[in-house]
Amino acid sequence: MAERKSLADLGQAMGVAAAPGSTAPAAPVKPKLDAQGRAYATGRRKNATSRVWIKRGKGKITVNGKPIETYFARSVLRMLVQQPLVTANRATEIDIVCTVSGGGLSGQAGAVRHGLARALTYFEPELRGALKKAGFLTRDPRMVERKKYGRPKARRSFQFSKR
Repeated sequence: MAERKSLADLGQAMGVAAAPGSTAPAAPVKPKLDAQGRAYATGRRKNATSRVWIKRGKGKITVNGKPIETYFARSVLRMLVQQPLVTANRATEIDIVCTVSGGGLSGQAGAVRHGLARALTYFEPELRGALKKAGFLTRDPRMVERKKYGRPKARRSFQFSKR
């Protein structure tokens, strides 16, 4: 009778990666960096889109060529942008340069946060678990509902008149 091999053993013999539930060790994920040692990611929130580049540095954050204190004047928006850095304990180790367009300031801050979290996972893949658990890698799908014809707004109806 022929000796039966498990699927994991056959996969290893054929050079195929093991299934997620198997006991074979996973290969370490390599950082995705460009020639200058930067990681890039795109973030989106509502109608805002941000492009984020991160690299080793002293914690300087630049948004559209301005310091973060100037661009996001409200402290709540600055805190929102810096949440992924605080979660990863990298607030003073990474320089961030981002461009953001579309939407309002709140949507732009959310877009920068999303892009920064994604860029951190490309820069240091071992941070992915903590950022995902905190919910920073999920794109918020909520958008403004479109206006329908025959209505003054998206859902509002004209005032009903009995006579």
